[in-house]
This record gives sequence, C-alpha cells and structure tokens, in this order.
Amino acid sequence: MWLSVGFHQPYRMMGMTDMNDDIIDLQTRVAFQDGLLEELNQVLTNQQQQITRLENAMGVMRSQIETMQSTQSEGETIEPPPPHY
Repeated sequence: MWLSVGFHQPYRMMGMTDMNDDIIDLQTRVAFQDGLLEELNQVLTNQQQQITRLENAMGVMRSQIETMQSTQSEGETIEPPPPHY
C-alpha cells in the first residue's frame, strides 16, 4: 500500500527522518492553528460584549426619547413654525 503525504514521496519510500519531519511540521501547524483559534475566540467574545453594551445604551436612549416625547405631548403644545417658513 502506498500512502502519500502532501507533495512528499509515498511513506514506503521515505525514511524515518522524513516521517519525523512531517510529524513535527504537522504538530507545528496544529499548535499555530490552536493559537489562531484562541485569538479569534477572544475577538468574537469582545465583539459580543461590545454589541451587548451598545444594545443596552440604545435601550436607554430609546427610553429617554420616549420620555421626552410623552412629556412634550402632555405638557406643551407644538409651536407652529415661524412666519418666514
């Protein structure tokens, strides 16, 4: 049986040193990908926290606007535009 790895020769033709080098290369790639995955997870977590803060701020502003609108409609009449309009 001929098992090939990437662009290298089949394993039957390779020596132990070549296989060890391939294993080390694969381990290095996995370690690098693990680091990237952790970094991306942290970015995603930070973005979700920021979205939550923005949604909360928007809710507060919406409440303030509704309060201002209800106060204006209850206590004050809307002034007509000045004559120059």
